[in-house]
Amino acid sequence: MLSLNLDGKVVIITGASGGLGIPVTKAFLEAGARVVGVDRVPRSKSPEHPALTHVAVALEDFAAVEELVKDTMLLHGRIDAVVHLVGGFAGGLRLEQTSDETWDKMFAVNLRPAIHLARAVLPVMRAAKRGAFLAIGSPAALEAVPTLGAYAAAKAALISLIKTIAVENRDARIRANIVAPGTMDTHANRTAMPDYDSTRWVQPANVASLLVWLASDAGAEITGAVLPLPGRE
Repeated sequence: MLSLNLDGKVVIITGASGGLGIPVTKAFLEAGARVVGVDRVPRSKSPEHPALTHVAVALEDFAAVEELVKDTMLLHGRIDAVVHLVGGFAGGLRLEQTSDETWDKMFAVNLRPAIHLARAVLPVMRAAKRGAFLAIGSPAALEAVPTLGAYAAAKAALISLIKTIAVENRDARIRANIVAPGTMDTHANRTAMPDYDSTRWVQPANVASLLVWLASDAGAEITGAVLPLPGRE
């Protein structure tokens, strides 16, 4: 039986202190991984753990991302997976009402950091002939939703990026996949949408479990996939 044990694996998790990042980081640590938790600010909300290192990195700065990869290699000597959770949301206006600033922001937060991570980490993974690159998408990228044009387009571009990583790196046994959850049951979403039934939303722990599976040997044959998690909405 293929193992979900990640003992000895080194995983970079971006957005490690977020509403999804905390349960994802916890799940990878419980699976035995050594985790480099990346956030914009140096102080993390994640609990301390001997296998967890906190770092502050501006992911929009490619030089900073290169330093992240170099520092991780110096500390651990390997990088087995990147779990990219960082993103941003804006919506509420029809396409013709959406400003250039909103379009630029959506691509800046939802696409460019993933590009930087891929450019920095893929040479390391290719040299090792192994690796997993995982990201979080959105159902809005799979089926058009009114007033979410800029956000959906940026997430669709992220899907294309992940599929490109997968097809270009099959020869090096690097797999790339993207999970597209519906509305997640986080504190931020409960606060923003207090009148909605949060029991029908996607549980972050379930997203975390799927990401661990994809990063493990059990998910070794899955690459280039978009995995929807719609919840019960």
